[in-house]
Amino acid sequence: MVSRGGGARGLLGAYELGRTLGEGNFGKVKQARHRGSGAQFAVKILDRARVVSQRVDDQIRREIATLNLLAHPNVVRLHEIAASKTKIYMVLELVNGGELFDRIASKGKLPEQEARRLFQQLIDGVSYCHEKGVYHRDLKPENILVDRKGNIKISDFGLSALPEHLGNDGLLHTTCGSPNYIAPEVLQNRGYDGSLSDIWSCGVILYIMLVGYLPFDDRNIVVLYQKIFKGDTQIPEWLSPGAQNLLQRILEPNPMKRITMAEIKAHKWFQEDYVPALPYDNDDEDSELYIAHQVKEKISEAPEDKTTNQINAFQLIGMASSLDLSGFFEEEDVSQRKIRFTSTHPPEDLFDKIENSASEMGFHVHRGHSKLKLTRNCNGSQNQKNHVLFLVSTEVFELSPSLYVVELKKSHGDPALYRQLCERICSDLGVLKMDQIFGTRSTADDLACLDKRSATPLVAL
Repeated sequence: MVSRGGGARGLLGAYELGRTLGEGNFGKVKQARHRGSGAQFAVKILDRARVVSQRVDDQIRREIATLNLLAHPNVVRLHEIAASKTKIYMVLELVNGGELFDRIASKGKLPEQEARRLFQQLIDGVSYCHEKGVYHRDLKPENILVDRKGNIKISDFGLSALPEHLGNDGLLHTTCGSPNYIAPEVLQNRGYDGSLSDIWSCGVILYIMLVGYLPFDDRNIVVLYQKIFKGDTQIPEWLSPGAQNLLQRILEPNPMKRITMAEIKAHKWFQEDYVPALPYDNDDEDSELYIAHQVKEKISEAPEDKTTNQINAFQLIGMASSLDLSGFFEEEDVSQRKIRFTSTHPPEDLFDKIENSASEMGFHVHRGHSKLKLTRNCNGSQNQKNHVLFLVSTEVFELSPSLYVVELKKSHGDPALYRQLCERICSDLGVLKMDQIFGTRSTADDLACLDKRSATPLVAL
């Protein structure tokens, strides 16, 4: 939970919150110090009500899931995620050198050697993301941060795409991005390769760094898109031949003819003074960019004062074979929407057990790929057409090897019946409730601190 102390400073678990670094539509970013190691971090604090009301919960969820996959020197690092009833907290690597946009704006353009070094880092970071199946889709100087050492960090993955977002044709189909940086094939709405569209955006960024202004620009959005479709831009002759050639090959409007990541890295201009950046080792306990945030106390030894001692949610999971997670995540009563719990049973066994429990309660079970749908007609209606259908979907997510999260989500139906169903399933699976661990239910401000080293965050926004 967040407690207040020391004047304007607050506490967030093991972190002491400091000055505000910036504010946005959905919250603010504060500097924070880890009280154990003294390391500095940035904490993005998002207002859950605003996130939900503005319908950007999927975007936030996507950014969290994406950052959780990535560990590279040129990508902003997510260390922990926490959530209360009213706030979402993202503990991120602190990058305190500003945006690449500000650096370019202050200088007009960058010396070719500096632009090449930053472009090499950009390509290293973006190609690493692609290797992980992540396509950024909104690369621009405002979304690239620079640290005090002059190294870039790619940020803002809210519009990113993962393999599950690919269509049946293996292409992406969502038109997104910033107009001046968007690839022509994205605008055509026929499907596009996420890697090639990101490469186009990288080319626009390289052009800006070398030349000092946008390659495609117009106040009229239709004219702007016409220029992008045609690749209608002038590459200054005063640039070195190598830089000119690389820009021409990247800003090729036909994606089938555009240079690939491998070809960029092999390009003579790119290769000059190139030192590849290696991904971080997630298992490296000595990494200065990672906190080994371990709580040693067992539950029986944990003190009652939760303001100074926080138990990590996944440490709790490790202490119990099955654990109801609903009190950690939900902003509403579980009987109204969804419940989550963990289990060591493999997915097939879980589905079998849930199907048996639901069938014995009179539910019809429809089994699909990695999902169950439980339906039941409610009593009281004489007209079959007017029967109200009770619908619950069940999904299983892998949390870590041999540990799974089961999610029951009610789409429609009587909350009391849903609660009975949840209790029956939890009882049959031997799920341990939160109040059995703490003695009482978690309060509204209790945080679910998810350790990134242990699992993918599953925050219900």
